[in-house]
Amino acid sequence: MYENLPIFKKALEINLYIENAVRGFSRYNKYSIGSELREKAREVIYSIYKIYFAKDKRVKIENLRDRVEELKIVIYLAKELKALRDFKQFEILSNMAFNIARQAQSWLKSESFKK
Repeated sequence: MYENLPIFKKALEINLYIENAVRGFSRYNKYSIGSELREKAREVIYSIYKIYFAKDKRVKIENLRDRVEELKIVIYLAKELKALRDFKQFEILSNMAFNIARQAQSWLKSESFKK
């Protein structure tokens, strides 16, 4: 099943990391940028699930790539708003998102070769 996919495991990992990070946000940031971070991270997981069961995976993988880019933007915004505890937290989140984007791109390439 999709739970065994490396990209799903990474997406789950970033969701858990974001949940723990948002707990440390100020009250204002927890309910504004924190909510958006959580939402975007969950959209990534949902996209992976949809890809796994899709007949035409290419379009869905492109959608996943868009969701990851949106997540990266929100992570950057959280850094700029100083919602994240420190630069290290930003660095970890950025690397996690980058790895998911890289895996999505590889998945897209492999689907292109199947056609």
